[in-house]
Amino acid sequence: HNEYFIFWLCNGTRLIVERWATRVIEARILTGDKAGEPVFIPRITLSPSSTELPIPMSRHQFPIRLAFAMMINKSQGQSVKYLGIDLQLPVFSHGQLYVALSRCTSARNISIILPSDAANCTTNIVYPEVLL
Repeated sequence: HNEYFIFWLCNGTRLIVERWATRVIEARILTGDKAGEPVFIPRITLSPSSTELPIPMSRHQFPIRLAFAMMINKSQGQSVKYLGIDLQLPVFSHGQLYVALSRCTSARNISIILPSDAANCTTNIVYPEVLL
């Protein structure tokens, strides 16, 4: 949730968890101008907004998500050491393939999955009117 922006955490921020306790996670920010900063993420309590339930109910969770992959648009502005791109379906908008390929710090560390009938190529969507 973006309410954690005050702690330099917003949607798409990458972290590495350093310690995990019952009520708090200690992590280090990996991206952006706060990279390297420690951050403490508290466990939050969620209750349903509907009051029509027969019993009171709530659950406790940490407002983070484990991710091994991200959408191209979420990767913009970030750098990664290793990159895998699934192009079994081609990219769908202008510049998306460029954004994906330019995230990796080394071309040697990029792996691309293509459809079996693709003959080692994919369609790069370019709109000439955008280039003007």
